Amino acid sequence: MKIYADNAATTKMSKEAIEAMLPFMENIYGNPSSLYSIGQEAKEHLEDARARVAKVLNCEAREVYFTSGGSEADNQAIISAAYAGRKKGKKHIISTAFEHHAVLHTLNKLEAEGFEIELLDVHNSGLVSAKQVEDAIREDTALVTIMFANNEIGTVQPIREIGEVCRNKGVIFHTDAVQALGHVSVDVQRDNIDMLSLSSHKFHGPKGVGVLYAKKGIRLVNIIEGGAQERGKRGGTENVPAIMGMAKAIENATADIEGYAKRLIPLRDKLIAGLKEIPYSALNGDETHRLPATVNFCFEGIEGESLLLLLDDKGISASSGSACTSGSLDPSHVLLAIGRPHEVAHGSLRLSLGEDVTEEEVDYLIKSVKEVVSYLRSISPFWRDLTEGKRTHIFAA
Repeated sequence: MKIYADNAATTKMSKEAIEAMLPFMENIYGNPSSLYSIGQEAKEHLEDARARVAKVLNCEAREVYFTSGGSEADNQAIISAAYAGRKKGKKHIISTAFEHHAVLHTLNKLEAEGFEIELLDVHNSGLVSAKQVEDAIREDTALVTIMFANNEIGTVQPIREIGEVCRNKGVIFHTDAVQALGHVSVDVQRDNIDMLSLSSHKFHGPKGVGVLYAKKGIRLVNIIEGGAQERGKRGGTENVPAIMGMAKAIENATADIEGYAKRLIPLRDKLIAGLKEIPYSALNGDETHRLPATVNFCFEGIEGESLLLLLDDKGISASSGSACTSGSLDPSHVLLAIGRPHEVAHGSLRLSLGEDVTEEEVDYLIKSVKEVVSYLRSISPFWRDLTEGKRTHIFAA
């Protein structure tokens, strides 16, 4: 049996997205900035795609900017809000310790420029509260940036409440919604969001294209110079085929959020219950305030890399955390942020299910993980020390 269980890393492009792209690679290939008819035809379709994305987000088309993906959108949003705040003497930025590195590394850059970065505690639940945000906001706070849903453990933050606090305090609120869209409802008006980042390949669109939503009135700082595209805020010829594929994918992904959740949550919960049967294991993050299809566990006495390789032998594609840090030997900063010690943070497993997953496949996932964990523990000197009492268990049996 072959099971792709790493949809949080990337999703397979939908046939509808591919079909939506083809005319713009074969026939309507003009540069949207050109004045002749084939270019203007491409421009019309580009603006239609912008309006369609805006409809999904519940914003105006002129508030949608096309980017190369979530990382670029995060960078531009955070830098823009920070520099706007600096002009008013505001250099305090609030975020969390388990953001995506596209956010954290940008904050590190700003810290080197003299900004004060405050990272809120996300507790062992992987959740931050609106009260924490409210208590942290100061007169000199320029920005609050908190992800909608965590990319590794899948916990969903109380975005609407956090946004309301920021709105009442007059502070710009940005959220990285890369993992959220297509899994939970996203509405920038209802959720009090000023800036939002998306990446197409997380919801069955093409890679290399994304969205930055910026509420009108927010002045964006250019990250890419070079031309007047995207109303002068993002230089470079627009990738029209990819944008058209993304527009189709975002419509499909958000067409039936309630139905998606109703089908996936019972399967997710069955997977959690099955993996909990493994002794000395623990679910990472709150059990209910999470994405409908993302599960992350730690297992004592094993290394995540070995777990992934043996699962791959069984036909299961999974991960131990963010694909963006897969080359790193360091334990996940997300797991450390929720209080997991280094020795168990190395033994983590993320399973992110596709919307077409079956109960039979969930049963196979549970069976396979149990078998692989048992085997790895049987050959582990570290596990032997635990069973002989030379080391102390962290989790309950």
